[in-house]
Parts: sequence; C-alpha cells; structure tokens
Amino acid sequence: MTAPSTFGLSSEARNLHWLLTNLVEEVPGILSVAVVSSDGLLLLSSDPGRNEAARRSPADAPTGPRGSAADLATIVSGIGSLTIGAARLLDFGGVKHTMIAMDEGSLFVMSISDGSLLGVHGSADCDMSVVAYHMALFVGRAGHVLTPELRSELRKSLESDSTGSAR
Repeated sequence: MTAPSTFGLSSEARNLHWLLTNLVEEVPGILSVAVVSSDGLLLLSSDPGRNEAARRSPADAPTGPRGSAADLATIVSGIGSLTIGAARLLDFGGVKHTMIAMDEGSLFVMSISDGSLLGVHGSADCDMSVVAYHMALFVGRAGHVLTPELRSELRKSLESDSTGSAR
C-alpha cells in the first residue's frame, strides 16, 4: 500500500491515516478499507491511488465489480443504512457491525461514531474473526477523535488532493 500524503494535516488526521495503514498492513486478507461519514461521503481510504474515483462524477467513474474506494464507500453507506432501518423495524437498538460472507470474499461494516462507518473488503481466505477484532480495535482508537471538525478536515483534504492532481 502506498501511504497517502499527510502533509499539512492535523495530528488527529495523521493518526487516523496511521491507524488505517496499520489495519491494512497488519491484518492478512484485507483488500481495501474505507471510512465513510454518516452522509455517505468517503473520508479516508486504504487505496489513495484510487481515491480519485471518489471525486469524479458518476458518469466518469470506472465500472467493474472490483471498482474503487468510492465504490466501497457507496456499498458501506448503503449497507449501513439498510441495517439501521432493519434494527429500527425490529426494535433491537443500534447496529454494531455487519458481516457478509460471499464465495469470493467478505465485507465487514462497523459503526464508528455519529453514524460514521468503517468498511473492510476482505479476501475469501481471510479469518473473519481476526478482521472483526482488528476493526473493533480501530473503532475503539478512532471513535473519540473522529469529530465533526476532523471529518470536515478529511473531506477537504480529499477535495484539495483532487484539485492538486487535476493541474
């Protein structure tokens, strides 16, 4: 994984980037990770080279089942919304995490704070319990720093990278 540039970011934002990088590099089987705001916007991704897709219009976005960080953010947001609705209908309280096992891989979605979500795309041979454990560690460490100010800073850094790379 290529580490994203953290130049000019606050210490909290740099720490969140570091936590995400460690999650991807230390847990076998993780293919990609996305942190998504409560309104479905990509805040942070393990795939900075493909973050450009998150900034493009849908008409310009690449197609395909493997997609990009923007695709993972969209899926995570949709699953988060669906499970929150199901929990309300069933009157079971808040959703803590969702795991989906597929033939060719797994998808994990975990609540962080204030509606923000952590989404992980894992390989078919990943150990689901190990991935879930490390996601919980990430959430425990990131939840208290993911303030509205930090979410705004992360979103602005994605947008400024976009204008910088368009030149």
